[in-house]
Amino acid sequence: MSVPHRVHGVKVLKAVSSPLRLQILNFLFDKGPLAYTELMSSLKMNPSRDAGRFAYHLKFLLRADLIEADVETRKYCLTELGKMVIDVADTIDKSASKSKSMLIRASRFALEEFDANKIAGSLVREAKMSADLAQRVAKEAERRLLRSKTKYLTAPLVREVVNAILIEKGLEEYRHKLTRLGLPVHEVTMLLEAKRPDVRDAESVRKTAGDAAMMEYTLLKTFPRDIADAHLGGLLHVDNLSSWTMEPDDIVHDIRFFFENGVNLEKIDASWLSFPAPRGLDSALWALFNVLISSAKETAEGQTLEYFNVFLAPFVKGVDPQKIKEGLQLFISNTNQLKGIALGLELCVPDFVADRPAVGPSAGPVGKYADYAEESQLLASLVLDVLIEQSQSKPLLNPKIIVSIRPMTLADERAKAMTLKAHRLVLANGPVYFSSTMEKGEEQTVFSSLGCRFATDLNGDWETDTLRTGCGGSVAVNLPRIAYESDREESKFAQLLKDRLEMAVRALEIKSLALRQHSGRLLPFLVQNVNGDEYFRLKNCSYLINLVGLDETLEWFYGKNSNDKAPSFLEKLSQCALDSIQKTHRRNIRLLPSLLPNKEASQRLAQLDIDRYGFGKVKHSGARERPYYSTLKILKSKMSQASLQAESSLVRLLDGGGLSMIELEEVERGPDELMSITEQIARSKSTRLFAYSRKLTYCANCKRTWVGIQHKCPSCASTSMLTLYDDYYT
Repeated sequence: MSVPHRVHGVKVLKAVSSPLRLQILNFLFDKGPLAYTELMSSLKMNPSRDAGRFAYHLKFLLRADLIEADVETRKYCLTELGKMVIDVADTIDKSASKSKSMLIRASRFALEEFDANKIAGSLVREAKMSADLAQRVAKEAERRLLRSKTKYLTAPLVREVVNAILIEKGLEEYRHKLTRLGLPVHEVTMLLEAKRPDVRDAESVRKTAGDAAMMEYTLLKTFPRDIADAHLGGLLHVDNLSSWTMEPDDIVHDIRFFFENGVNLEKIDASWLSFPAPRGLDSALWALFNVLISSAKETAEGQTLEYFNVFLAPFVKGVDPQKIKEGLQLFISNTNQLKGIALGLELCVPDFVADRPAVGPSAGPVGKYADYAEESQLLASLVLDVLIEQSQSKPLLNPKIIVSIRPMTLADERAKAMTLKAHRLVLANGPVYFSSTMEKGEEQTVFSSLGCRFATDLNGDWETDTLRTGCGGSVAVNLPRIAYESDREESKFAQLLKDRLEMAVRALEIKSLALRQHSGRLLPFLVQNVNGDEYFRLKNCSYLINLVGLDETLEWFYGKNSNDKAPSFLEKLSQCALDSIQKTHRRNIRLLPSLLPNKEASQRLAQLDIDRYGFGKVKHSGARERPYYSTLKILKSKMSQASLQAESSLVRLLDGGGLSMIELEEVERGPDELMSITEQIARSKSTRLFAYSRKLTYCANCKRTWVGIQHKCPSCASTSMLTLYDDYYT
């Protein structure tokens, strides 16, 4: 080293030999540029008494080129040399304190020596913080950890220390980006010890833990703060929060696509085998089962095989009915292990389907679907037979059957016989939904396993508007909360409702954009492309605003006898929803209002309102121990024309879907009696989708089901082997 350099080095060492001057350098490093008075204040020096001493030390640092003055801001800041001196001082300090023994269990599951530069790198990379500020925060974190004399660190602990520093310095926008996702150790322990009802096996432990992280990610990263707070505070409920940016809620399949093209599993994994176009009934059912398995990995809740018996009919031409039944038994038993599966049954081939070219074995053209009317009805009858047999001992919740009721269904004798069989399945505790397409313009409407409605309201074509699409996402609006906040003022209720709808629309817009961005990578099976034809029509998806607590809102405003006021209130509610929908046309979203079952939303929102307002104010359904808000319409089995008319006025608002549940009292009924109720509802055009419900008890010991809620099995007297089916969500 040359003599001049040594002289300068000596000058630097002399400059930092004073504790006060080193303190000045540290303050400038930690706090950034400071004015003369700010520096004195930080050092707790008196301006009148200590001005001379302070000026002397300041000039010493200036002459050593460790600090410099900014003429414009009139503030002092560190030079590059000054920063180097601080770094050297920290290195010496660490060596003196033997910090090399301080190890960290890094996030990549390895033990490493602690390095503050990695903290700074994370701040720059994850929080987009400036390098200078990141270095200051990292050094402060290092000093605190050194003072704690901790010799064994974890990445989450270091992140907590850094976040605490960011909060102290008023840098909350950076702390928000650094939040760590996941469950606390205690909650994971509870999962492993199976102390939560949603845990059944090892896979459910992994899924629950993973879902928790993705839910936090969505609230922290995906949503603006107001939408995240609205969900957490109970103004809204975002369905399937963990998969919000990744998956649609459900899909309505067009099984003809796979009968023509086979099942290409290589789209998911190049090492998997694909299946060619099926050559017979067994291979067709096996192909459909693989479609359901593959789609379940890319769908949050449900799948529907629409026109199941019609499109499958060419594969049973000339096949022995017993052979058909055996194939259906295996298929239904397999699909029972999946979730949210529905089979759409047509008891007559609809006119708009009848003229379409039929797809048969080996993807060959085999005439039109009108040519397979008998086979279609045979399949529907056998599906019902299988479900009746499998539902005798235990309520069968999956797959659901959606039976379409049309004018031709009520006129055709064979169709009427199968409709009667469908009601036998209801009494055998089978999962039957009835969709009414009696009204003009509703002939081509389709309903999914979740109850979502798909009409020809987009392109006017039944195939593109209702098949190979689904529900992209759903946001529930807490109507009772708006009612409580409005103090029974309808104008205030309308304004608050518009605000909540606007937030719901923005949340759904975020999901629509995310699905379009990520579908190619995260939905490889659904968006597979055959000759330029992409299977899942993502752009045609519906996005639903689900109205939660409508009955409780009406009761809050008008008391329990609210039937007279309900039509006017519903009309105003409809106009608010319509206004929000019209604003979204430019956003290219198929946005629709709905009233669909949602157990999580109805219970969560009711409980949050009770926590906020108390039981005395909150109108809720269910017992005090299990309060919930209504998310479907409950009808009595004996309905007046007036009640049907009131139901009809509500249905007109629910273009996204609505489910009416008909309560069956605990009395013996025959299938003929139920069928007459179904015909009455269908002919009145009062509801589009409905089902029958009654409370049941299943005993796993004697494998029997009893009508009503039993606290002890009437057969074997067991109390611990009972499963209660006592709500409207099963």
